[in-house]
Amino acid sequence: MRIFVCFILLVSLCLLAAGCGDSGSVNLNSNAAPERVCSPIADTPTAAYTRLFDAVKAKDTEKIKGEMSVMSQEFAQSLAMRQKNPIEKVYENGFTGTTFAAVLPEIRDERILGCWGGIEVKNEKEGRWEDLPFVNENGAWRLAVGELFSGEFKSPGKSQDTKEKEAANAMRPAQAPVNMMSNSNNANAKVNVSPRYDGPQVEPLPKKK
Repeated sequence: MRIFVCFILLVSLCLLAAGCGDSGSVNLNSNAAPERVCSPIADTPTAAYTRLFDAVKAKDTEKIKGEMSVMSQEFAQSLAMRQKNPIEKVYENGFTGTTFAAVLPEIRDERILGCWGGIEVKNEKEGRWEDLPFVNENGAWRLAVGELFSGEFKSPGKSQDTKEKEAANAMRPAQAPVNMMSNSNNANAKVNVSPRYDGPQVEPLPKKK
């Protein structure tokens, strides 16, 4: 019993010493990921995407992998295991549909904020802009698909496509309210109501006999 009490006192003293030695503020969110720290580099997200596009066209899996962040490589490995596909198949298009283009697609709106970056690349096949995430890691910008899926990626700002869509929505006039009393004099009038779309319609499974 005496040994147990001495042990409790020793642990308490250690915790007290640790608390006194910490002159900073207490971090209430101990599960929060530490802020990334990186140095400015000459590389750019645009240059990184160009290298990725060239590697995809050359069907060089190792070079494609080299343009991915460490977390993105881990994501690719887990994806290959779940889908039971060879890793070459997972890396085939560099995690973006923009690489289906025959030549280097249009790139615009490069944004950098701290260790995070983004660019818009035209997806020629789907006729839209893709906002691709990048991270400054080990002296180069690398595609940050893994960080995006894990929630670690921090946006460097709204993309140009998003801003344009928001501006277009703001310019649209508000729809006039529907007068529900307009047909009150014609109680028997039929009203055509479009069916509400609640997602893909799935036929019920047949009952087991």
